[in-house]
Amino acid sequence: MMKKSFTVNLTGTALCLALGVILPPLFHLVGAGSTFLPMHIPVLLCGLLFGWQYGAVCGFIVPLLSSVLTGMPALFPVAPAMMLELCAYGALTGFFYRRLRWNVYPALLVAMVGGRIVSGLANAVFFSMAQKPYGFAAFLAAAFVTALPGIVIQIILIPIIVLSLEKAKIFAGERV
Repeated sequence: MMKKSFTVNLTGTALCLALGVILPPLFHLVGAGSTFLPMHIPVLLCGLLFGWQYGAVCGFIVPLLSSVLTGMPALFPVAPAMMLELCAYGALTGFFYRRLRWNVYPALLVAMVGGRIVSGLANAVFFSMAQKPYGFAAFLAAAFVTALPGIVIQIILIPIIVLSLEKAKIFAGERV
């Protein structure tokens, strides 16, 4: 039983990794990448469906893999900050939903806020290292204003996907 669960989690995480690399270039083709946050969706789903460890790994690897394969995000200073941000999203959604057994909505919302805090701190450090300007106004603009359509999509779409998969018994992960 444990081996099947590990295999399902690993395979599901690989699928989320692939989606995290494939979706952003498709959205960027129509100029909607930073607005709709397509890399975030598979990472948030990974944490919710497979647990905090898998979500953290997925979130950490996706921006780096995407940067190397597609050139987006820029390898420095953006990719390292996104690696920490998305790692936080994946870990927090999995921790709150799977480990603490919170409802999907508060787990998602708290993880989204936590990830944005990590993003702001990481961007401040990495942009400073790159000697590029980054301040509170830039943080608010990127994390909330520009990203508002993506935030709305995540709040609507992700719980529907998770609850539908669980209800249909397509995915019935243990919440431990």
